[in-house]
Amino acid sequence: MAATRPVALVTGASSGIGKETARAFVAAGFDVVGTGRKTSGLTPPAGVTYLDLDVGSDDSATALVAEVIERFGRIDVLVNNAGIGAAGAVEENSVAQAQSVLNINVFGVMRMTKAVLPHMRARGGGRVINISSVLGVAPQPFMALYVASKHALEGYSESLDHEVREHGIRILLVQPAYTKTSFDTNAAQPDTPLPLYAERRRIFDEVIAEAMSAGDDPAVVARTIVTAATDKKPKLRYTAGPLAARVTKARRLVPVGVFDKQIRKNNRLPG
Repeated sequence: MAATRPVALVTGASSGIGKETARAFVAAGFDVVGTGRKTSGLTPPAGVTYLDLDVGSDDSATALVAEVIERFGRIDVLVNNAGIGAAGAVEENSVAQAQSVLNINVFGVMRMTKAVLPHMRARGGGRVINISSVLGVAPQPFMALYVASKHALEGYSESLDHEVREHGIRILLVQPAYTKTSFDTNAAQPDTPLPLYAERRRIFDEVIAEAMSAGDDPAVVARTIVTAATDKKPKLRYTAGPLAARVTKARRLVPVGVFDKQIRKNNRLPG
């Protein structure tokens, strides 16, 4: 039986931004399905149904969407939030590690989006909200794999939005800055570390830890996601929090050389 309320499906909802987003959708009047790799034993927020999902698996993505449709009869909003961080110099990340990160952060989004689009098209509407980052528009040394995944997500989302808009579907991007989550501690570490980068990596770890501790509360990002889901006239991109707004504006307006120097200064790099 179809739910009478709109249904939001939020991937990576067992903690951090995803969990706060699930709560925010409940408060906004949605039925909410949140996913995690292993949700048994977890207590979902009130009003949220937890289901298992591995975004790295075609079969898991297809089965999850089918189960949500069977239980609720509809999916009005998909929030592609599940993702993984990655640290280390590019020389320290194997191609296999790069493939693993992109399989979750990029192909995982593609799997879930392809699974929901036929249903949304048949219903004549829906929104897919992809969680990008300020690092989808700006560089970050020693996070190149993650940055590459978010830049890819930006181009994918904007292109797809043009394809499906005539069917009543919008593909939207939310760009958080640093957020107070366990993201940095859970990031994939380089699988082929090199001594020549050890000191730079140590400094990078300090920079990121400081940025995360001063970052936005996940609820700030969650509110922005719900805004994107419910705006009568949605925008392609939504920045979440004041730092994200400053960085994206600077990327557009600040001269390239000045922006480049600021990146190096922020990361305590020479020159």
